[in-house]
Amino acid sequence: MEARAGERPPRRRTRDTGAVPTYRDEAVVLRTHKLGEADRIITMLGRSHGKIRAVAKGVRRTASRFGSRLEPFMVADLQLYRGRSLDIIQQAVSLGSYGDEISADYARYTAASVMVETADKVTGDDGGGPQQYLLLVGALRSLSRGEHHASLTLDSYLLRALSIAGWAPSFADCAVTGAPGPHSAFVVQLGGMVADGVAPSGAPRVSPATLELLGALLTGDWPTADAADERTRAQASGLIAAYTQFHLERGLRSLPHVDRTLHVEPALHLAADERPHPAPVTSTTQEFA
Repeated sequence: MEARAGERPPRRRTRDTGAVPTYRDEAVVLRTHKLGEADRIITMLGRSHGKIRAVAKGVRRTASRFGSRLEPFMVADLQLYRGRSLDIIQQAVSLGSYGDEISADYARYTAASVMVETADKVTGDDGGGPQQYLLLVGALRSLSRGEHHASLTLDSYLLRALSIAGWAPSFADCAVTGAPGPHSAFVVQLGGMVADGVAPSGAPRVSPATLELLGALLTGDWPTADAADERTRAQASGLIAAYTQFHLERGLRSLPHVDRTLHVEPALHLAADERPHPAPVTSTTQEFA
């Protein structure tokens, strides 16, 4: 219908689609899967939106704009389009480039692989809240810088991630009776250290040094943790691995590949101004301390 002289042309009728279904979030990449010839499905842990599964279109092409920003262990600020089953990544800006430093060292890489696998399994669709996100990003950052031995960083992360999820182990009082410690028996199924009166026969006995290390890893007492010898670290790692897999109710496929060999991280030999400094995360990200 044409407008008459002096009249406004009629407004075209358009469908009301409501608000544009896009959102932004900070996220750490947990894993990726190939999709078609050029795309990837990216599974991420977001700070505000929890677990995110989204498609990165054309990311496997050489000329991709943000392919390297969406690899495992990377932290990015994202803009996404909310889809029916999978969201679509529209923009990605790097916040923490930890992949190169981690992948260059076998011990760090295997430890980081267990971290992201654990984060994927310990968090539901809600992501466990921002605490799980901050903990994982802080642990990956510390790991990439070689601040502590990779296995110590991993064990500390596992204990803290389980604690945030509601499965905090007891290393002082008896997990069953509440009797004050120290105790020497550790029972995974009962929640940690238990008194002799309730400990089943054959329960593993924990040395005082190992018990001290377990508490240090849970609370972030790094001087104590770093000073532990290889035998003490090995016993603590075994208990933490058993405790983690019991509460996750499934095995961690990457855990058997972790390098537990005691050696000084290369970054510790460098002067402070010579150590590698990956791109910093936003100031709201907590330190892994």
